[in-house]
Amino acid sequence: MADSRIPLLRIGAAAIVLALTGCTAMPGSESSVAASSPASAAISRLVDIGGGRSLSLTCRGAGSPTVLLVSGTRGAADEWDTVPTDAPAGTASVFDAVAQTTRVCAYNRPGTMDDAGRPTASTPVTQPTTALDGAHDLDALMRAAGESGPYVVVGLSLGGMIAQQFARTYSGEVEGVVLFDSASEYVMDTMSAEQWSSWMTVIAASADAAGSEVPDYPASIRELRASPSMPPIPATVVSSDQPWDLRVTPGASTWPAWTEAQAELARSLGATHITDTHSGHGIPVEQPALAATAIVDMVDAVRATP
Repeated sequence: MADSRIPLLRIGAAAIVLALTGCTAMPGSESSVAASSPASAAISRLVDIGGGRSLSLTCRGAGSPTVLLVSGTRGAADEWDTVPTDAPAGTASVFDAVAQTTRVCAYNRPGTMDDAGRPTASTPVTQPTTALDGAHDLDALMRAAGESGPYVVVGLSLGGMIAQQFARTYSGEVEGVVLFDSASEYVMDTMSAEQWSSWMTVIAASADAAGSEVPDYPASIRELRASPSMPPIPATVVSSDQPWDLRVTPGASTWPAWTEAQAELARSLGATHITDTHSGHGIPVEQPALAATAIVDMVDAVRATP
């Protein structure tokens, strides 16, 4: 399904890594545009967000609220278009299923790679980057592309931390949040000091000359804790229930700490907590029907709110 990169950078068949891979177009295959499009138009293009930078964006479907899909570390938008080879016939990807209900958009952050391991066409930036950097980029992208809220923000792994930061920073535009096995400020507290230090060391060592995404978790947590509280909006936390391990401390699994952090995140948000998922870390790829249902249920809840 995906290859092994950094612990919890992507999800591999043999090792857990921090996000999933996806399947966007090859670099240079998207046309660069700045003009807005009708909110019902299907688009897949590079969008100029200013400052000499562009981000790849794909949107389909029509309706409100608009769902924003935020991938895990180094994961491209195409991970939301992925269906397991052993899925029942007719199973739709998360992207396709949600697009049947409302407008849905996914994008490629700087330093992400598609399902074939190719760098996406989004302009590289200096790494590492933080969740607040991601939130600002997402806001700039939506504005430049002519997409508009209200939004339901959906995040996987690192993308879940970006989704949380986006909801706090742009609270007037967000009406619901869905988090899949999300990273959070609580992971630093639930992991042992050795686990946390080892994980941060592995991530820091993943930096390369190509500008591949490297998340700065300590800075992201500081920024998140300094931000306004999450607005009083509905939230859903969807957690893996099949043990996986970051493999940063031999003989000491990180699974219990990750599970504890998931529970604390759900409590802090007053969220619906879905734990019966029959999935490892990559819930939207491993269980796309379940993931799509959680998102559509949130869309329905937002639409039912006066």
